[in-house]
Amino acid sequence: MRFVKGHGTENDFVIIPDLDGELELSAAFVAAVCDRRAGIGADGVLHVMPTKLSPEVADQAGRAEWFMDYRNADGGVAQMCGNGVRVFARYLVDSGLADAGEFGVATRGGVKRVRLAETGDVTVEMGRPKTFGESAATVSGKRYEGLHVDMGNPHLACVIGDPVAQLDLSHQPGFDPAVFPEGVNIELLNPVGERRVVMRVFERGSGETRSCGTGAVASAVAA
Repeated sequence: MRFVKGHGTENDFVIIPDLDGELELSAAFVAAVCDRRAGIGADGVLHVMPTKLSPEVADQAGRAEWFMDYRNADGGVAQMCGNGVRVFARYLVDSGLADAGEFGVATRGGVKRVRLAETGDVTVEMGRPKTFGESAATVSGKRYEGLHVDMGNPHLACVIGDPVAQLDLSHQPGFDPAVFPEGVNIELLNPVGERRVVMRVFERGSGETRSCGTGAVASAVAA
C-alpha cells in the first residue's frame, strides 16, 4: 500500500491514494497507522478516492472529482478537516491528479473550494459557520464557557482568562454529551491583541494537535 506523509501548519496526515476505490479502511487499521510509536504517526488519514465511487458523496461528483475520506487518529470518521483539505489539494496537484488553480474537493461536509497559488500557498473556502448557543468544557476540574460552532464538524470554542499555555490537555476535556453526542473539537483561546488570539485545541479522536483549520475558524467566531 502506497502512502505519503504531509502536514499543514504541523497538523499532520498520512495520505493513502485509492484511485480505484478498492480499499476498506477499518477503524483499527487507521488507528494503527496513526500510532506515533508503533505506526507511521499522524493526526489523521486522508483517504484519496474518486467521488463517483463513494456512495456517501456520489451526489457531489459533478462539482468535485476527488473525495477526501477523512479519518481521525482513533479511526473515527469525520466530516471535514481544514488543514487536511489543504494537504489533500496539494497532494492532488503534486501527483498530477488535478491542475493547479481552483477546484472542488468532496467532503462529508459538502464540496470545499480550494485554490493553489503560485506562491505555494493553499487556501480553502471553509463555508459559513453556524452557531448553536453556549456550552461548557471542563479542564482539570475547571469549567470554561464557550460557543458551539459548526463548521461541518462540531466545535466548542472557549475564550478564557487563564493562560492556555498552562492548561493540561493530555486528557480529553469534559463536555456535555447531550449537546455533542458524536464528540466535539474543543478550542481554548486567549485574546493577545486587537486582532489576534492564541489557541490550543483538543481534537476529537486525535487529542491535542499543533493546529486545526476548522478550529481556527471556530475560534475567530467565538473571539
